[in-house]
Amino acid sequence: MNTILLGNLIKIRWIAIFGQVLAIFFVSFVIKIQIPIFETLSIILLSIVVNFYSYYEERKNKTISNKKAFSYLLFDTLQLGFLLFLTGGIINPFSILILAPVITSASYLPALMTVILSTISIIIIIILNFYFIPLDLGPKFFLPEIYSFGLISALIITVIFIAIYAYLFASSSRQISNALSISKLQILNQKKMTEVGSLSAAAAHELGTPLNTIFLILNDLLKEKKLKEDKNIVKDIILLKSQAERCKEILQRFSKNPLKLKDKFLEKVKISDLIKINFDKFNKNKKLILDIRPSDSEPEIIYKDEIMYALGNIIQNSIFYSDSITKIELNYKKSIVNIIISDDGSGFSKDIIDKLGEPYVSKNNQGMGLGIFIAKNLIENMGGNLDFYNSKENNAVVEINFDNSILNI
Repeated sequence: MNTILLGNLIKIRWIAIFGQVLAIFFVSFVIKIQIPIFETLSIILLSIVVNFYSYYEERKNKTISNKKAFSYLLFDTLQLGFLLFLTGGIINPFSILILAPVITSASYLPALMTVILSTISIIIIIILNFYFIPLDLGPKFFLPEIYSFGLISALIITVIFIAIYAYLFASSSRQISNALSISKLQILNQKKMTEVGSLSAAAAHELGTPLNTIFLILNDLLKEKKLKEDKNIVKDIILLKSQAERCKEILQRFSKNPLKLKDKFLEKVKISDLIKINFDKFNKNKKLILDIRPSDSEPEIIYKDEIMYALGNIIQNSIFYSDSITKIELNYKKSIVNIIISDDGSGFSKDIIDKLGEPYVSKNNQGMGLGIFIAKNLIENMGGNLDFYNSKENNAVVEINFDNSILNI
């Protein structure tokens, strides 16, 4: 899974823009080296436009796909290439910064994309070696002090720049990795919860007494002379006794190894049943309105712990933040299953709604903020998608879509 956060790319690009502007004005007005200021500033302005566009993209999704990440890194490489073309080509001491996008690509993107970006960078370096607007550094060029100073500055800045670059992405990757580790642990716990578990042992103990009573009564009935004369009744009593013995055997198996017995009814289940189970599990005197369309023939799906746990997390949040009602619409369409979960609470706040689905984002301090993150990842890993928004009445809405083939409908 790609863990590049678009916000980190935006921060790094702002640092690059600030450094490029500072370098241009320093070279032009302090060191007094002539460079095409208008053209260079125009290219930097294009980078600023891309960064503002990135802000718009970030509001939709904090993480980005491999293709989008590659396109952003390619833009940064080309932008730097044009700036180097205008400012001395490969002899520009800041040409080493062209390595930064390649390092990031190598750290986070697939090998093919890194090879493509590396190839483009090499082509840019070769072109810049032959075609560039030269810097006027004087009649004789034997690596003067100004160039040595620039080279040292570039190396220092590059080391700092790449360190910040790598740290930001590595820290975000570690954060998401830790959150995913916790989510895996939660799923393991959920899988255990779907088993009969230790409750079956308690059930075996509690049901043992009434079963023994049934056996005593059946044995007494078999001894009754009047009943013995009627073969049909005797046959029925023997059948009852055999079924009671079967129940006793099942309970014994439960008590000896409760984790190996799974409720068969969960192999095929209706989504509405999963919704009701989760609502009853977390409900605290609140009302559920369940609207199923079409209402007459709801299909069954293959039970999956991921669906159970994801729905549970979202329904739990809806119940917690609702005033009195949680409403769930379940729409079975031709190619997709659409689930809309809403409540009559105050809705998602503006400072939270753009961050929902990120790890450690919580509306309150009572939890770790991983419930929605886990639900989102479970649903997306299954091939579904999940959206958060507020309704016209400013109520919180979570919309889930599954392809019918994913649910084996």
